Amino acid sequence: MTEDVLVVHGGTPLEGRIRVRGAKNLVSKAMVAALLGDSPSRLFDVPKIRDVEVVRGLLGLHGVKVTDGEEDGELVFDPANVESASTDQINVHAGSSRIPILFCGPLLHRLGHAFIPDLGGCHIGPRPIDFHLQALREFGATVDKRPEGLHLSAPNGLRGTKFSLPYPSVGATEQVLLTAVMAEGVTELRNAAVEPEILDLICVLQKMGAIIKVHTDRVIEIQGVPKLHGYTHRPIPDRIEAASWAAAALATRGHVEVLGAQQADMMTFLNIFRSVGGEYEVTDLRPPRNGQPGQEGGIRFWHPGGELKSVALETDVHPGFMTDWQQPLVVALTQARGLSIVHETVYEQRLGYTEALNSMGANIQVYRDCLGGTPCRFGRRNFKHSAVIAGPSKLHAADLVIPDLRAGFSHLIAALAAEGTSRVYGVDLINRGYEDFEAKLADLGAHAERP
Repeated sequence: MTEDVLVVHGGTPLEGRIRVRGAKNLVSKAMVAALLGDSPSRLFDVPKIRDVEVVRGLLGLHGVKVTDGEEDGELVFDPANVESASTDQINVHAGSSRIPILFCGPLLHRLGHAFIPDLGGCHIGPRPIDFHLQALREFGATVDKRPEGLHLSAPNGLRGTKFSLPYPSVGATEQVLLTAVMAEGVTELRNAAVEPEILDLICVLQKMGAIIKVHTDRVIEIQGVPKLHGYTHRPIPDRIEAASWAAAALATRGHVEVLGAQQADMMTFLNIFRSVGGEYEVTDLRPPRNGQPGQEGGIRFWHPGGELKSVALETDVHPGFMTDWQQPLVVALTQARGLSIVHETVYEQRLGYTEALNSMGANIQVYRDCLGGTPCRFGRRNFKHSAVIAGPSKLHAADLVIPDLRAGFSHLIAALAAEGTSRVYGVDLINRGYEDFEAKLADLGAHAERP
């Protein structure tokens, strides 16, 4: 633990430019999709994060040859020799990521069976895989739960089905897509997630030869095909990382340009950012012309001076305010005048990180009540899933222990905004979703180092 710590000297505005690469929530799923092809796939702009390492390792165990391409951030996947992996080998990755559950459909198509170890990921609520398993059974899979994990088989192959999700779960929607594309017949998925990363995964699968129709009202129709080929794809940029750096600029009264950030996928966040009092400017891509160098597009975020304003917001599935945006933004809301309200409707235990902010001088109260009008699964279920933030509060340094990925980045922002020197423990967890974040902090003028 002594090595997994960052010493942060707060009080300095972040100033400068950083770049985000492909979305964490798309890249790992596109890597899994490569299993379905009968020829190599190429994926560009892949961030160097731990989730990518986990999926790369799992693909290698199953016979997929993964190599670095010529371009920085390019990966090439050759699925010509897909094979079974031993339970012991797969269990090496147990608890390190939730991605293994998405291997089910592709492995059932390629091998007729699959083994999935215990799942990891962030501890922000139970996040059960019941939706996944129910969908796989609907396709005709047999699921055998054993102490070491899940053993799945498809003795009669997989068949298309009609399936309605009780909640528009991103992971379950991905599961259905990755399974349905080669299942016999037509699959109709209702109440599907329609996040930008989902639509980008559909683009990947369509490039591979899949037939997928996205209808209105969260209905996706997939026509199964007998085979798929490889793809070449450059993913959408990571809108979560972009918003995290935007919140850091606001909380530290700084100015950060996020190259690669795209306005279209961040509209809901940008509206709230402006309502709080932050400013931003979208810089469009400019290709080289007449001997002049080109310019990569992005978004500049900054604190314009003066006081920030309190807001009321509710997290929701897309196109609502993304749950992964609220934790970094709440740090900035501790500096806003008045009472801000955050109603978390996606994960029931995602406000635990506010205790650490309170220890630094913030004034945040959490409640079991639904403080908002968005339909919520957690009302009357004893989960503290609403927060009231009173500000502005003067933050002071503290020793912090990171509980999960997004809360970890919010703790980091708080340490950067606070007066004094903080020690942030467990920072390696941030590497799960933020590429080279320590180098980016240095590029933005932050004073932080390993002890």
